[in-house]
Amino acid sequence: MRVGVIGAGAVGGVIAALLDRAGHDVTVTARGEHLAAIRADGLRLSGHWGSHTARVDAAETLPAGLDLVIATTKAQDAAAALSANAAAVDGLPVLVVQNGLEGMAVASAALPHSPIAGGLALFAASYLSPGTVSITTAAHTYLGGEAAPFAKLLDGVLPVTVIENFAGAQWTKLIVNQLNALPAITGLSVQEVVSDPDLRRVLTASMREAVRVGIANGVRFVDLQGLSDARLRLFARLPLRLGERLPWRFRRALGPTPNPGSTLQSIRRGQPTEIDYLNGAIVAAGHAPVNAALVSMVHTVERTGVFFTVDEVVARTT
Repeated sequence: MRVGVIGAGAVGGVIAALLDRAGHDVTVTARGEHLAAIRADGLRLSGHWGSHTARVDAAETLPAGLDLVIATTKAQDAAAALSANAAAVDGLPVLVVQNGLEGMAVASAALPHSPIAGGLALFAASYLSPGTVSITTAAHTYLGGEAAPFAKLLDGVLPVTVIENFAGAQWTKLIVNQLNALPAITGLSVQEVVSDPDLRRVLTASMREAVRVGIANGVRFVDLQGLSDARLRLFARLPLRLGERLPWRFRRALGPTPNPGSTLQSIRRGQPTEIDYLNGAIVAAGHAPVNAALVSMVHTVERTGVFFTVDEVVARTT
């Protein structure tokens, strides 16, 4: 199968390398040093699903003649990236693997003739250096929308599940993505954030707030990583101290390898983050003062390059 991957960063790079290892003909888009490294030495994968150097074609935009396309850019870059590739892509089946709630709608607007599927990658991946990606935590990828060709493509490549209530799954993923903001604000790993009692309390408060906003919007959460609708509704009602058990569950699931989260990875690369599509999606959907404070602090770190102390974070969120 001839597959194009728009955005071969952490998630896209992992998917592209795994598809190449499975024998597919893969072309990726990249820029700058990352593009040069892939062309020179291949796309190098390491981590939980093994090591592989993928000798993929790489360019700034995709060529014509592909069968399927997977878009894995950051949410804020999606519209521009899809439009830049529309001449070669519009009309082909497209899978949008992206955080937030708007990925499929953005793709449909940019590619009006393409059947669109949505994807939620629950595995944790890191962009280590130009041309190098790693899987730090293995987990499922969930598909919705026009997903049939991609379920067939990815079967045996990485663990995938097709779900009907994809919007509910997106909201559950937003709860999981609450793990991203505080590492970006403090410079700490997810494990370090959860281990700190003050930061764990802030994280729990932001997660509870996100669940309550979802409930107020009529969301029925989909069971992802053990976060069922019933469990999340109970979590939203529990006293804050009892609710802290949920971040601890995530910490155990992540294992010992320090996980910076995708937002801190963007900060470290000097790139804009997708925080407006993560915690910012919660703020846009309802009353969410803790999430609003986290969004503001991430933007401050983006602008200044200076991380907040734990005391500063607590002061701004209470």
